[in-house]
Amino acid sequence: MILLIYFTLKYQTIKKIEGITWDHSRAFPPLVAVAQRYEELHPGVRIHWQKRSLDEFGHKPINQLIQDFDLIVIDHPWAGFCFKRELVHDQKLLLSPEQWNDLEQNCVGQSFKSYVYNDQLLAIPIDTATPVPSWRPDLLEQNDLQLPHTWEELITIADKKQAIMPGFDADLFLNWLMLLYALEAHPFESMEDIADKEKGIEAAMLLKRLAEPMPKEMVNWNPIIIAELMTQANRFIYCPFAYSYNNYSRPSFVRNPIRYGNLIHLNGKPLRSILGGTGISISSACKETALAVDFSLYCAGAAVQSNIYTYAGGQPVRREAWQNNDLKVFTGGFFEGCYEAQQNALIRPRYDGFVNLQKKAGVIIQQFVMDEIAADKMWNSIATYYRESRK
Repeated sequence: MILLIYFTLKYQTIKKIEGITWDHSRAFPPLVAVAQRYEELHPGVRIHWQKRSLDEFGHKPINQLIQDFDLIVIDHPWAGFCFKRELVHDQKLLLSPEQWNDLEQNCVGQSFKSYVYNDQLLAIPIDTATPVPSWRPDLLEQNDLQLPHTWEELITIADKKQAIMPGFDADLFLNWLMLLYALEAHPFESMEDIADKEKGIEAAMLLKRLAEPMPKEMVNWNPIIIAELMTQANRFIYCPFAYSYNNYSRPSFVRNPIRYGNLIHLNGKPLRSILGGTGISISSACKETALAVDFSLYCAGAAVQSNIYTYAGGQPVRREAWQNNDLKVFTGGFFEGCYEAQQNALIRPRYDGFVNLQKKAGVIIQQFVMDEIAADKMWNSIATYYRESRK
């Protein structure tokens, strides 16, 4: 019998899938772990994952990846770019109605909806996140501080140089969008104007005022660096909004865990941040489409999301995982702490041209926040970039 199994495995055709994700413990290890288990359940299948930087994940054009990878972990703003160029499969055509309904009904917030663009499905969601507050509970207690609930209270903590936020270009842009929505600036409703000019400048002024007491090197800090700084040293106590990483609230992952919560209020209303997270898209060059879909659904299923995926470092998209009591304890209260903010997160625009706008406009906002350019120059540059992105 053993000999028979040996020859069967030796001479059977091996189906291979290549995938690429981004470089972090939240992204790479869970997919490797899930792929390993999938291979054990499906002899004759090999799924190999590679990784790239977070910035490449957000901004490197997908057309540079499709010939080398079958599975591409992707963010929802790429939808218009990808479908216009036929770079990925429309997975609506590859799912049964039951599979579609399961994902639609059981992904947290608008995570599934964010990948549906012009009645096409860009990716099967596996991960979700949004900018939320984080803090060191031990340092709050030591410094006799209370968590801020309003923008004014946030400024008080910032002025004590105890708060920090990501100053990376894309993060500043997305947090600026959050404030545009809060100020009812009607972003993206016009093809000519990105938002109301007066409120657009007001939103940038809020970020600039918040950043004044913060170190200038924050312009190089993305949410991962912020979380690393907060958990490895005692310099910063509070971050008002950065994309969440449940890894850093796990006592098993860091020495000084942070906690995550829901967003503060501005003008009497809770902020709604800009949805992140990831999904698995399938390259148009993929030769094992059925296998690619099956693995993606396996990874996005309730059983895997609530077990292997999350315990291996992932941040699941499934509601069943977010409501799992064992996972709440395992992640230091992460899932209950910021669930409301995740439910209320807003979808980014997905038209072809938005991703480039996000990067270019973010650099301009960064320059304004760092007091390198005036408000009018900032606005005029963003307005120009926006109109160009809509062409």
